[in-house]
Amino acid sequence: MTSTTSTTWAVARVLRDRDAGLYLAGVVVSGLGSSAMWLVAGVWVKDLTGSDALAALCAVMLWAPLLAGPVLGTLADRPRRRALLITTDLALAALLLTLFAVDAPGDLWLLYAVLLVYGTAGVVHDAAESALVATTVAPCLLGDFNGLRMTANEGMKLLAPLAGAGLYAAYGGATVALLDAVSFVAAAGLYGLVRERAGHRERGPGRAADSRPAGRTAPGSRARPAEGPRPAEDVPTAESPRTTEDAPTAESPRTAEDVPTAESPRTAENVPTAESPRTTEDAPTAESPRTAENVPTAESPRTAEDVPTAESPRTAESPRTAENVPTAEGSRTAEGVRRLLTDPRLRPLVLAGGTTMLLSGVNGSLIFAVVESLGRSPAHAGLLHVAQGAGSIVVGLTTGLLLRRLGERRFAAYGIALTGVAVALRAVPDDTVALGCGAAIGAGLPCVLVATLTAVQRHTPPHLLGRVTATAHTLLFAPTAVGMAIGAALVGPVDLPVLSVTVGAVFLLPAAALLRRR
Repeated sequence: MTSTTSTTWAVARVLRDRDAGLYLAGVVVSGLGSSAMWLVAGVWVKDLTGSDALAALCAVMLWAPLLAGPVLGTLADRPRRRALLITTDLALAALLLTLFAVDAPGDLWLLYAVLLVYGTAGVVHDAAESALVATTVAPCLLGDFNGLRMTANEGMKLLAPLAGAGLYAAYGGATVALLDAVSFVAAAGLYGLVRERAGHRERGPGRAADSRPAGRTAPGSRARPAEGPRPAEDVPTAESPRTTEDAPTAESPRTAEDVPTAESPRTAENVPTAESPRTTEDAPTAESPRTAENVPTAESPRTAEDVPTAESPRTAESPRTAENVPTAEGSRTAEGVRRLLTDPRLRPLVLAGGTTMLLSGVNGSLIFAVVESLGRSPAHAGLLHVAQGAGSIVVGLTTGLLLRRLGERRFAAYGIALTGVAVALRAVPDDTVALGCGAAIGAGLPCVLVATLTAVQRHTPPHLLGRVTATAHTLLFAPTAVGMAIGAALVGPVDLPVLSVTVGAVFLLPAAALLRRR
């Protein structure tokens, strides 16, 4: 009873949050159109050509851009992320309308081109979407939110194929493309209503909350106090504040002769200081504009006044210039990869997740062999998929509670272990066992994915979230395709019971590795 109450309360907290509710609504709406389109694209090509290979090429076009995730993810760190989501959704909506021109096998090049752009935009969209979550949802609710997001996605995967198949059968593929376009427009409107959480303002390219090093001002601008400590020479103190009105001090009153005006700029003779006099070479102020003598150039070396010191160090939040940031695009990509693979909190989860998804690909290739062992027709695989989706929906509702109680590593490890046991039990040719294993796989497999994504959102600096998230998606999901190829090669020569038990046992290895690490 207590667990049920806690789960209900956490879900209610997320749904009561205005921005979290809007974001979830956007996920549901766009997921409906996307899931329908992804299914119908292959059916559309199959009807036009009769070729299984050309139909399978649709999936290749959609998934291939995932391999470029580390590069594409850098785009999600440059513009304002909310604006990027809205622009991407509207652009895809317009692009999908071109599919009304597809009516014959000779038009399939257009469908493939749209699907390739669709997949590429999806990689960027998912990275920006995940990064935006960190600025719209309170950190204590990230686990609950990600669980609900997974529940929404899995629910759409169960409903959308039915809606897409019905529309396709009645009106054709272009109508499904129109549904997807409308869903993107609706999602863009919902994202436009999402507000940022205070203290996490989105930043443009190369900008940060405090983008100017301490003690420096832009040419021609008035001097502003920096947030960090500044040397006594250029920071007025509480005992002797300096302004243009009260600059004279008790020790050296100033008169009309030595007060500079707009017509008589200050010089070294009429600029008194507290302890050490400053000259025009080393003390430009807001009142005395910089000149060629007092502005460091490429020929004149920088001094202690214009180089950040221990009191004002450069950080990742400082402005990007040619002096402190590599300009190559590869360096930006490597920065995200390096952060993901060197952080001791993220690396074990990503490696375990990638291994798990590799094995899930092998297991996915066995589905029709499992159905055959039950003595059922291939259509029975649909029922097993429904059971798996139901398991994912249930675990999504309890994810936040379990993450708080178990932590990210144990939550992921227990989910992987549950998946391994379920895969091994698929060797038993029984309908009830097969349905139960499907539900258990659906409940266990997403645990490592949600745990990893939540950890990335919690432990990654905001300006790196886009590229780190996209890299994580690549390392997590790309191995699935490799696993499917391995499973396809093994399912014929190796008996199903042997293969199921072996794959299930291997699942326990990444689970044990996560539990061993503290």
